[in-house]
Amino acid sequence: MRVVDLRGRQLSKYEYQRLLPRAEFDIENALVAIKPILQAVKEGDESTLKELSLKFDGVAPESIRVPKSAIDQALQQLDVGLKQVILEAIRRVRVVHLDQKRGSTTTRVVDGGEVEERWIPVDRVGLYVPGGKAVYPSSVIMNAVPAQIAGVKSIALASPAQKENDGWPHPTILATCALLGIDEVYAMGGAQAIAAFAYGVNSKPNNFDNAVLEKVDLVTGPGNIYVAAAKRALRGVIGIDSEAGPTEIAVVADATALASDVATDLISQAEHDTIAAAVLITDSSELVQQVQRELTKRVTKTKHSDRIKEALQGIQSAIAITDDLAQSLAVANAYAAEHLELQVANPKKASLEIRNAGAVFLGRFSPVSLGDYLAGSNHVLPTGGCSCHSSGVSVQTFLRGLHFIDYNERALREIASSVITFANAEDLPAHGEAIAARFEEPGDSK
Repeated sequence: MRVVDLRGRQLSKYEYQRLLPRAEFDIENALVAIKPILQAVKEGDESTLKELSLKFDGVAPESIRVPKSAIDQALQQLDVGLKQVILEAIRRVRVVHLDQKRGSTTTRVVDGGEVEERWIPVDRVGLYVPGGKAVYPSSVIMNAVPAQIAGVKSIALASPAQKENDGWPHPTILATCALLGIDEVYAMGGAQAIAAFAYGVNSKPNNFDNAVLEKVDLVTGPGNIYVAAAKRALRGVIGIDSEAGPTEIAVVADATALASDVATDLISQAEHDTIAAAVLITDSSELVQQVQRELTKRVTKTKHSDRIKEALQGIQSAIAITDDLAQSLAVANAYAAEHLELQVANPKKASLEIRNAGAVFLGRFSPVSLGDYLAGSNHVLPTGGCSCHSSGVSVQTFLRGLHFIDYNERALREIASSVITFANAEDLPAHGEAIAARFEEPGDSK
């Protein structure tokens, strides 16, 4: 891994970001590439999705909707040990996300004037679970459980068709859906899946009386660059959680950290993709040397060594050497990692300085891999520095805050002249007239 020496350099947030760049993620070119796909899905029908599946996934399913019999069969054939692990993951994620439920609040502004805020779930959501280099039943859980707790009544899920599974999504994905009670599952992936969620799919063109897939209001879940591009292109037609980019980990470590812990955690994220980012931020030169030795020893021994080696040697991965822990934490806040580990003497105290991260893992017994599966936290997190302004998927993702305004006559009369003054100041006199009309005597408007 390349080394960036920051000692003696107190830099701005932007300068730290410039020295620790992400991999090139050319979403603009991806937008151009997917434009005809989005248009084809919008104007097409179920056969369009099948053709796109054959083109991109190498197989066309019998129907884009997975029959319940295939979902049930996947559950029946699920390994018993894996089933228990998945159920435990569901339980833990539910425990954490149940505490995110929000109740209504009523604020008395004045006597006779109240504003109530109610949190209302989205009517219908589409959950996207990627395929490709790995299988992600964990992503089914991380998206579905918060939506269910939020009270979403209609949940659809899409995952790419698999040649090895008769054109249906991976059986572990289907089995996890069964365990969560989700039976509306579609064999479709990539940009075309997001477009199908946004526009809906009919059995034949313009046959709106026989929809195969009803459009959704919100789409959540990670995916490749084309999924991210489709989310950007269709935002407004649908709501989205975020545009997920390549995964990333930053580890803030001091001299108390164990090099084997740090190295294996960096490797674990590099395993995802050749453009995954792995960043170590430390004030210990000795730890740097130890971690480099551990990486050299361990990378060649793990299954996806070629992929990992390319990721660790990419511009997006680095070891940043700092003067002290304070500078390390400043660099971490500037970088705003999807996953941030604090492997330092007092991780709880250090965490009080963290403002920007998707999720923060404290100490050597809270590695990112735990959060990926069984910590109870959510692993659908903002990437590419977006944790400076965005959060991961939660119950809140699937809720909208609605205000209900209830003023009686006296309360409105007390403030009427002020509303009229404000309306006139904005040159919107009809707004004020709508107030004044409430207090006219019968016949005054003639």
